[in-house]
Amino acid sequence: MRGEQEQSKLFTRRAVIMGVMQTAVLGVLGGRLAWLQVVQGAKYKTLSDKNRINMKMLAPSRGTIVDRYGVPLAVNNQNFRVLVVPEQVKDLKQALLLLQKYIDITDRDIEKVIKESKRSSKFVPLEVKDELTWDEVAKVEVNLPDLPGLSTDSGERRTYPLAEATAHVIGFVGAVNKAEIGEDPLLSLPGFKIGKTGIEKRYDDVLRGEKGTSQVEVNVVGREVRQLDTSKSKPGRRVILSLDGELQRFAQNRLAAERSASAVVMDVHTGAVYALASYPSFDPNAFFSGIPFDIWEELNTDPAHPMINKAIAGQYPPASTFKMVVALAGLRAGLITPGRTTYCNGKYKYGNGLFHCWRPSGHGAVNVEKSLAVSCDVFYYQLATELGIERIAEEARLFGMGEALGFELNEERPGLMPDKKWKLGRTGKNWQPGETIISSIGQGSVLATPLQLAVMVARMVNGGYAVKPWMTADDLAPNAAFKKEWPKMDVTEEHLNIVKKGMVRVVNGSDGTARGSQIKEEGFAFGGKTGTGQVQRITMAQRRAGVKNEDLSWQQRHHALFVGFAPVEAPRYAVSVVVEHGVGGSKAAAPIASDLLLEVQRRKPESSGVTEVMA
Repeated sequence: MRGEQEQSKLFTRRAVIMGVMQTAVLGVLGGRLAWLQVVQGAKYKTLSDKNRINMKMLAPSRGTIVDRYGVPLAVNNQNFRVLVVPEQVKDLKQALLLLQKYIDITDRDIEKVIKESKRSSKFVPLEVKDELTWDEVAKVEVNLPDLPGLSTDSGERRTYPLAEATAHVIGFVGAVNKAEIGEDPLLSLPGFKIGKTGIEKRYDDVLRGEKGTSQVEVNVVGREVRQLDTSKSKPGRRVILSLDGELQRFAQNRLAAERSASAVVMDVHTGAVYALASYPSFDPNAFFSGIPFDIWEELNTDPAHPMINKAIAGQYPPASTFKMVVALAGLRAGLITPGRTTYCNGKYKYGNGLFHCWRPSGHGAVNVEKSLAVSCDVFYYQLATELGIERIAEEARLFGMGEALGFELNEERPGLMPDKKWKLGRTGKNWQPGETIISSIGQGSVLATPLQLAVMVARMVNGGYAVKPWMTADDLAPNAAFKKEWPKMDVTEEHLNIVKKGMVRVVNGSDGTARGSQIKEEGFAFGGKTGTGQVQRITMAQRRAGVKNEDLSWQQRHHALFVGFAPVEAPRYAVSVVVEHGVGGSKAAAPIASDLLLEVQRRKPESSGVTEVMA
């Protein structure tokens, strides 16, 4: 009996201990559960949601680019594509080979995606193919259960309606390369494009826009079930240009008569650029998906350099168009007057050197006005000897030569206005008087871009205001849309009018070198100056043999130049034309300039357009 009581007490004691232990365990479990559910509930809900909710970045619509009338120059069209997420497939190559059963994908496309996957994070979607047709989209969508990690997507394709006509100005977009990836998460999006050249590159930041986000519920195999939440992306800004799209197209077509040429048309008062053409050109639409190697090779080996915007990056001897600068320097220094004459017998002797005029028989007695009309070289040889290179260089820089103008396009080149300091620093040798003589007719080391030549003329005919060229007509432009109050230069109206008279005579005088290109329509007359930029000097042996410049191979012929303004009575437009290896300015460049000045006067782009577009 006593033993039974002791056993009962022992059992009871053990039961109590077990109960306490169970209670303690349950208490710990309950506390832990409460901690997880109440205190840490939000955290684990988020972790759980990550298994069923995908956060997608939404690409913004790229801002459009339009001309002064609102005519589209760069727009976006819908573009269907197929994407793959590498981490969602066991074998990326096998998945892409399986996709080949439904749409046309080359082995090269597959290699490209595999190569790209090695450079990027595994969770980042990669573009397999774009520009899918509706049939291709349908085939992929129907077979998605058999294509893990693959999906279709609707993006945008950048399109350039005027294609070759605006290629050098607008530029093009292309895929982001490794060196361009920065902190902007947009750059990691599949198929995201950024500006590579032209306006597309210059204003890429504002054209790009801002990303959006989308929460999407997915099932166990990663297929989207429904959209939970969306934060819309912000489209890029529209960029309005001062260009007249139709005038730009007209200029491009007109230049196409030559093998290689460029032209600029601008407003002499505001600085607005109405046309900036370079021929030959290329189709910027071909660069969106990556241009084929054979086409790229063809573009880069073409001796006419279609990828270069010659209007702002081509640097040429300004030739006789530079004589106007030397004339103004001589007038400023008081070394010449309207009545002073120099006798030209076809050659000029200085020291042991003999410098020839382009006309072997000479021009006789020549004053400053006639020297421009007939383009007498000897007049400027003599004047430059008296002036010296420093005063010539100072005048040239005043009229926008020898340095970059700060134009919007990054491809702009500075040209070159040599002087004593430049030569000493470059060669360690002193400047020679003979170099001044050669420089006076825009040869030797003097170089200018077509844009600089147009600015030079604009400053000469607008009353002497230091106008600068611009093309972006909204508040993105540092010069603002309607800037007209440019600083007045230190030059007199009297001197400018003397040079202007010579330019009018070049085209409209009976002895003018461009008289064959004058406009007959009343009210549309223009003035200007021809130039022939020497590429290769004709040797004495060739002269004796009667060899002419046009007899040489194309790349050895001289460049043809013309600069001008219109209308004569109230100048509004400046033009510059350079025809590479065109032999002579009067023959090749002046007729093109005549057509451009007639067209811009008929269109009058300054009188309308930008105001309405900006409103």
